[in-house]
Amino acid sequence: MARTHMESLRARIAVAGAAAAVAATVWGVTTIVDPGHDTRHENVSRQTDDPAGDGATDPQAPGNPGRKVPDGIAHASEGGANAVNITIDDGPDPQWTPKVLEVLRKYDVKATFCMIGPQAKANPDLVKKVVAEGHRLCDHTMDHNTGMDKKSSDYQRQQILDAKKLIEEAAGGGAEVAYYRAPGGAFTPGSRALAAANGMRPLGWNIDTKDFSKPGVDAIVNTVKSEIGNGPTLLFHDGGGDRTQSVQALDKVLAWLKEQGRPTGFPVVTGASS
Repeated sequence: MARTHMESLRARIAVAGAAAAVAATVWGVTTIVDPGHDTRHENVSRQTDDPAGDGATDPQAPGNPGRKVPDGIAHASEGGANAVNITIDDGPDPQWTPKVLEVLRKYDVKATFCMIGPQAKANPDLVKKVVAEGHRLCDHTMDHNTGMDKKSSDYQRQQILDAKKLIEEAAGGGAEVAYYRAPGGAFTPGSRALAAANGMRPLGWNIDTKDFSKPGVDAIVNTVKSEIGNGPTLLFHDGGGDRTQSVQALDKVLAWLKEQGRPTGFPVVTGASS
């Protein structure tokens, strides 16, 4: 019996190891991440095993609030195979979010705004304006810690749920926070499960426009044009500093998408990831 028990234990360990390898695969590409390397603005969504080993929550556990949504990282668009998702990170910002909204209105495009909790609390009128103009909200944590995947489950829970609460309070009127985007794509199985259990679909991206590093408007636009085949979800920013290039590039990108006959949409909430 002892020998049989040990063989069974070894088999379970092997299965767990295989699962961890699968968890590191995003869009069919296995990504190996150097823990000391900041991937904040790389075109990847990282995922590591939950550091506490127990997951942040069980998405099927009784008593968890909100609707049940898949915990797979979403990239696909509700608008169909040809649609493009515009996502805007790190706001809201009193200087730049209104300019982004103006560009979106110009092209009648709806976007997903991934907001940092304290920024939402400080700018509730902007959060309400985003919702009133038909855009969707996304939880982007309290502190934008790109090393979240190395933190404990308790830390991740606090970062995610506290931000969700602040965004909801700022929006008012029962507005929904539909997505959770980990800073720098630093997802764990536990953080994804926690988000899904609280009605938020984990949200990735396919094209990092690199606008955060301010490489020039043309460079940002060319990144989108050259990488549009990677998938439908684009990453822009309305926070984190001077976003002049981001606003101008977004205008040019939306004009180009219109010329190409590419509609825009929202990322899937309950549909397949890709």
